[in-house]
Amino acid sequence: MFDKQEGYRRSIIKHLYFKEELSCADLSALTQKSPPLVTKVLNELIADGAAVEKGYALSTGGRRPQMYSLKPDLMYVVSVAMDQLVTRIAMLDMHNTLIGEVLRIDLPLTENGEALAQLTRHISYFIDKSGVDKARIVGVGIGMPGFVDVTKGVNHSFLKTEQGSIISHIESVLGLPVLIDNDSHLGALAEQKFGAANSKENVMVLVIGWGVGLGMILKGELFRGENGFAGEFSHIPLFTNNKICSCGKFGCLETEASLLVVVEKALQGMKEGKATALKIDSQDSVEDASNIIMDMALKGDRFAVELFYEIAYNIGRGISILIHLLNPKLIVLSGRGSQAGRLWLAPIQQAINEYCIPKIAENIEVIVSSLGYQAEIVGGAALVMENYDQGRKKVSRSKLMSSVG
Repeated sequence: MFDKQEGYRRSIIKHLYFKEELSCADLSALTQKSPPLVTKVLNELIADGAAVEKGYALSTGGRRPQMYSLKPDLMYVVSVAMDQLVTRIAMLDMHNTLIGEVLRIDLPLTENGEALAQLTRHISYFIDKSGVDKARIVGVGIGMPGFVDVTKGVNHSFLKTEQGSIISHIESVLGLPVLIDNDSHLGALAEQKFGAANSKENVMVLVIGWGVGLGMILKGELFRGENGFAGEFSHIPLFTNNKICSCGKFGCLETEASLLVVVEKALQGMKEGKATALKIDSQDSVEDASNIIMDMALKGDRFAVELFYEIAYNIGRGISILIHLLNPKLIVLSGRGSQAGRLWLAPIQQAINEYCIPKIAENIEVIVSSLGYQAEIVGGAALVMENYDQGRKKVSRSKLMSSVG
């Protein structure tokens, strides 16, 4: 751990990262530290080249406060966004701007005993090729599907280890702090900190991909459940279709509502001679096929639109259960599937109208995330910075500050 003064610095850096610009009074309220102490730490950060004055806030009738912000290149975060098939690795600065290109890797997780070793090699390669001094990387945040125990650092579904945890394995290779969480939780964290759920109390964030994940913000806090496994929305048993789900059970929402189902139904419909301009076949990757179907649906291909309508309606049925149970204010559609945009909204609303008690659903708003497919990447960085004032001391202040320039 670090000393008290370093803890003050990290707390202020953390709040500036999430709010972008804050006054001394704002920081005093957020950190619950006295204005003189906050002023002292701010002056140190400015002297070290870590923070800058951003001018005065807009007038509200009194003396305008000086605003402060972090230098974007103070330090960097590596964010890893995983699903069952594809992993993306990105570097972000303190203004959440991507540094260089996002590395995309085909990395199947199911029945892949080498997945953890492969992931670690890819992250190490990415960092080496980034050109960023490792001393200026504050940590690595990884979002992954499955039953993730953030306390023990293990995933009970994927990335199994013979001994130790996922965290200890990757940290031993990288020499950097590593944090992991479920991908849907990080989608919700991104929305809470930087997206549509900011300053909202009760929000459901649906991450639409090869399944339909759920991140829940309840009373302004990210809700993970007793063991961190809350939000397995895909596995609500909604259908009597005799279709086996990836979880091993039958009739789960996922069996009738995912991008995998969109691709399956598209291939079946084309085989049956449906009129469409779609050009996909079984040899295409499901990622490429789903992207093509989304693109054609947005261009108005009738068959592609019908596919998304059916899937969205089924998701709406599941959302209706959430509304009855949790009475949220806002539903945010995020993840890979959110690239289909407005196609989701009408059929989801139709299902809500049909299945919800009107009084409970009358003030519900359903929107498509502005963060979209980047939400998990943003969430991975936010995970690291959310824990920045709690974690282990990685590098000394002098070493970090000497590399800022």
